[in-house]
Amino acid sequence: QVQLVESGGGLAQVGGSLSVSCVASGRAFSSYAMGWFRQAPGKEREFVATFSQSGGSTRYSDSVKGRFTISRDNAKNTVYLQMNSLKPEDTAVYFCAASSATYCSNYGCSGPSAYAYWGQGTQVTVAS
Repeated sequence: QVQLVESGGGLAQVGGSLSVSCVASGRAFSSYAMGWFRQAPGKEREFVATFSQSGGSTRYSDSVKGRFTISRDNAKNTVYLQMNSLKPEDTAVYFCAASSATYCSNYGCSGPSAYAYWGQGTQVTVAS
C-alpha cells in the first residue's frame, strides 16, 4: 500500500508557471506507474499525465501536451508536474495517483480506474 501527499500549486497568472509534487510513503515506489489527474468544479476528473513504472515512458492529454511535464525521482519517492504557459482552463484540483497494474508498467495509464491509490489533491488557480 502507498499513501500519496501532494504539495505545491497555488495561484498563477495566465502564461505563468507552477509546479506540483507528490510524495509517496511506503515501499517500492519505483514499482508503481504514476499519474496526474485534475478536476474542475462541476466537471469530471480528467487525465493530465502519466509516467510508466519502467522504461521512462510518459503520456499527456492533448490539452496539456507541450506545456506540462511529468517527472519522477524514485530515490525521493516523488513525482512532479511542471506546468508552463498556464491557461484559465487549467484551474482545478490536481491529484496524483499510483497504479500497480501490470498493463500500466510500460506506458503508464490514462484511465482513473487503473489507479488504486490517490492523494488528497492540491488546488491550482490560474487568474486571467
